[in-house]
Amino acid sequence: MERGGVERVRSDGGHMKLLVFNPRHKLAGLRVAAAFASLTEAAKLRNEQTVATRPAGEPIMAIVSLRDQQITVYDNKGWIMRAPVSSGQKGRETPAGVFSILQKKAEHYSNLYDDAFMPHMQRITWSGIALHGGSLPGYPASHGCIRLPYSFAERLFGVTKPGMRVIVAPGNVGPVVIDHPALFQPKTGQVAAAATAATAKAEEATVKADQARLVAITASRESAIAIVSVRKAEALKLKGEAELTATERMIAAAASPEAKEQAEGVRAKVTARISELEAQLVAGKSELQPKLDAVTVAREAAAEAERARVAAAEAARKATRDLEPVSVFISRKTQRLYVRQAFQPILEIPVTVRDADRPIGTYIFTAMERTGTHIRWSLVSLVSGRPDGSGDDPSSSVRKGHGRDVLPIVSDLEGAKAALDRITIPQDSLDLIAEKVSPRSALIVSDEALSSETGNGTEFVVPLSGEPQGGLKNRRPSPQQFEVRYPRAPHWRPPFAGQYSTQWYRF
Repeated sequence: MERGGVERVRSDGGHMKLLVFNPRHKLAGLRVAAAFASLTEAAKLRNEQTVATRPAGEPIMAIVSLRDQQITVYDNKGWIMRAPVSSGQKGRETPAGVFSILQKKAEHYSNLYDDAFMPHMQRITWSGIALHGGSLPGYPASHGCIRLPYSFAERLFGVTKPGMRVIVAPGNVGPVVIDHPALFQPKTGQVAAAATAATAKAEEATVKADQARLVAITASRESAIAIVSVRKAEALKLKGEAELTATERMIAAAASPEAKEQAEGVRAKVTARISELEAQLVAGKSELQPKLDAVTVAREAAAEAERARVAAAEAARKATRDLEPVSVFISRKTQRLYVRQAFQPILEIPVTVRDADRPIGTYIFTAMERTGTHIRWSLVSLVSGRPDGSGDDPSSSVRKGHGRDVLPIVSDLEGAKAALDRITIPQDSLDLIAEKVSPRSALIVSDEALSSETGNGTEFVVPLSGEPQGGLKNRRPSPQQFEVRYPRAPHWRPPFAGQYSTQWYRF
């Protein structure tokens, strides 16, 4: 009986499939081989990746187009990486909205779906939505995560940082430059100066602590040597006194004048040696006490220097955190402004939104780079708030890229400027934010309220309520993740005014 032929074909972008057929059915075999060749070509398209030809800077944001099943990564000069994706299937849709990278794990296994392997996982919600390497069938197929080509996921993992903005758009949108007086600009630079000063103070405190510790070690060593010397003299004196006692017995038991005279000679020598040892002991003890006192002083100084070092190091860490990009979220629905920095809430205040019953849209403004004393901002619009419906609708794209480059549509500049014109922020809070603003800072303006996904250890999470959110609804986050403490400023006073209370909020 003839054995069938075997052909190995790469048909799914990297995984080997085994095709077995009977060589007598040559035509059928050729047809099957052609079908697999077609699948191979489709897999290549699904995994096609492009990289900008110019040198890439640090990634600032990633934009995922759900309609086009494509991710594009941007630095401060434009796009740098692009690849196809596979987002959440029907009923488990990846939610459109604004997210950030919260956690990175190169080797991760799902705790929700049969321990599924999720290589180069970058979490964007604590409830389980993430970017990770996975198979790309050419259409939405995940349980809510955003699957990337394996090699692209690895490359992206190597260049991103926690906090990088991930915008999941219904359609294909891209950032455009925007200039508006309401966008924060750096003021005095006091935060940077304070961070520099705190770092210098921490370095100085570290040097002083090291020096104090060395002094304490030296003092301890010298006192230890002195203690050994005193104890040695004490031991020799005790030995001499024991010899003297033995000699006294010899004298008392001497049977002849010659023996008694010899024993008395020994006693004289032992007595002289004991006298010398007593003198050494007195001198050693007199030298030892100042050294013991010096050890006490040096240890106290070292402990104080270490406390100062710890305090200075913590102050430097805090000052360095103050240099981290800030994120500002303004909600038309709640009429409030929230500020976060390094995943921590630092301010919440009420703001005024003119015509509060009229939609404002959802816009993400990102500080791209500093030019002198000026910050250049970009805009990505997800939902336009213009009542006349003019401008491009970011969710209107129906093109399917299947791994090919799909050019983004232009964000709604006029709608974004109109939204900024409708918002009034207290001046003292403006000054506080402007003092902290730096490249990669962001301002998010939205009709949406603060999402329940925004909690401890997160940036702002803003899903679009008008889009499917099956990928979120099928997850049950831990309640304690979303207990958030915001410093509240009564009567609109910012935290630096020194008059605010700390309250707990549960979302």
